[in-house]
Amino acid sequence: MPFTVTVGNAKKAYEANRSLLDIEKDFGLHDHGHIAAKVNNRVRDLNYEVYYDAEVEFLTVSDHEAMKIYEATLRYIVAMAFHNLYPDLKIRFAYNVSRCISIHLLDANTVANTAMLIRLNHEVERIIKADLPIKRTVVPNEKAAEIYREKGFDDKISLLKYRPEKTVHLNECDGYLDYMYSHLAPSTGYIVDYKIRLYAPGFLVQYPRSECGGKIPEFEDAPTFGRTLKESHDWAKIAGIDTVAKINNELEHNGAVEFINICEARHNRMLAELGQLIEDDIDDIRLVCVAGPSSSGKTTFANRLRIELLSRGIRPIRISIDDYYKRRDEAPLDENGEPDLESIEALDTDLFNQNMVDLINGEEVQLPKFDFKLGRRVPGRTLRVHRDEPIIIEGIHALNDHLTPSISKANKFKVFISPQAQINLDDHNPLSLTDLRLIRRLVRDYKFRAAPPEETFAMWPKVRAGEFKWIYSTQEGSDYVFNSFLPYELAVMRKYALPLLNKIDKESPYFPLAERLMRMLKFFLDMKDEWVPSNSLMREFIGGSCYADV
Repeated sequence: MPFTVTVGNAKKAYEANRSLLDIEKDFGLHDHGHIAAKVNNRVRDLNYEVYYDAEVEFLTVSDHEAMKIYEATLRYIVAMAFHNLYPDLKIRFAYNVSRCISIHLLDANTVANTAMLIRLNHEVERIIKADLPIKRTVVPNEKAAEIYREKGFDDKISLLKYRPEKTVHLNECDGYLDYMYSHLAPSTGYIVDYKIRLYAPGFLVQYPRSECGGKIPEFEDAPTFGRTLKESHDWAKIAGIDTVAKINNELEHNGAVEFINICEARHNRMLAELGQLIEDDIDDIRLVCVAGPSSSGKTTFANRLRIELLSRGIRPIRISIDDYYKRRDEAPLDENGEPDLESIEALDTDLFNQNMVDLINGEEVQLPKFDFKLGRRVPGRTLRVHRDEPIIIEGIHALNDHLTPSISKANKFKVFISPQAQINLDDHNPLSLTDLRLIRRLVRDYKFRAAPPEETFAMWPKVRAGEFKWIYSTQEGSDYVFNSFLPYELAVMRKYALPLLNKIDKESPYFPLAERLMRMLKFFLDMKDEWVPSNSLMREFIGGSCYADV
């Protein structure tokens, strides 16, 4: 049956099925670095055959969904290279510092060194230069299990039982089989930009990022962040919940109550550890600064930290940085000429700094309060703090010294909070830390702000740009990093997020993102949240928090 394909303003008629690779050539676009395409707004790999009227948009690594495919293909090639060089060595990928993928060697007797790096780089380069086709084979789950067993992919077998589909799309290249839970590039030659470096105890892989215009960002080491990720992975491994299958197994065999309490106990322990650090230096600490990216749980954390300090005889005062916003017409403009509310210049930093200095000096201060309906500040409470009353400030710029330049660093205790998940679908497929926060925000914005998912998705790129510009650089100067991730949370979030994602129309520009998030959530078992404590950070996103009116 005849059909028409539209690419941009051009159209072509076809009589028989035509692959996207061929359509790309037909339209003279085959040398433009495309990784994938949207076909009627569905992300497809370039081997996909079109057989119906379709609007096609070819994607490069400047597009977020194509970047994800590029990264998955690169992981596939690196895993293939390891298999070729060290067939008995198992590796595990994870997301790590400087927007990189880390490679962990799972054999305690094998050490990552320069010689291994040289061999790995040579093999990856060989595979890419050979431009080997990557084929997709559809097999029943039972057949996939046999293949996994033969290949020693026990981690993939464990997750297979939770797969809702009856088939698996295996990826095959030059005899190497793997499954990456993602579309892949048509052949290895599409991966032209990457860097592999030694980063003890393993390796780091850099790749192009869409937020950097399809370029590899400059490497910036972040030892504090890296240490937090390692601690998160070590704890998850010890607790036996470092993969989705193990999380599901915990729910099936030990139940929600025990699982929730194990995770919450870790948060309690970190709060106690943090409280002790502040108590030990309380004679000098006047400001406790709490910052982190969007949907980290900052508000609930600040409330719980206050309770922890009260239990130690320390009486903290909370002050909101949001009350120091300038009027919208006074905010700096972003590159699109719109008010940049993520910028520190959107705050009256001079007033904030002076208010904090006066309070620390024991003076009485009338604080401002930002009236969001009026869009400006109005007079707020009058406050005087005593020597035993440290001030907790919370906000995205709380760790930025430009906010409080007149206060000595010795008088500030800086806490960075963020969910640092180190959970994998299997050894070769890590879960995204950013997607976790996006799901949190999606659920919270709908539940408490009546914001539809499309609105949250539309805001997300600007939120992320602000995080890279203003927040992540401050993490390395923090005195404590609080990992707000709760390993049970995606099992809880599943029932809240999936209905919202399913409502997104297939014609929506955000459907590809929604589809990708649904692919991740579908592997988790549903978990009732009735046993989630009222003071849990989870309650900030799903409701029922005892701090809702605080």
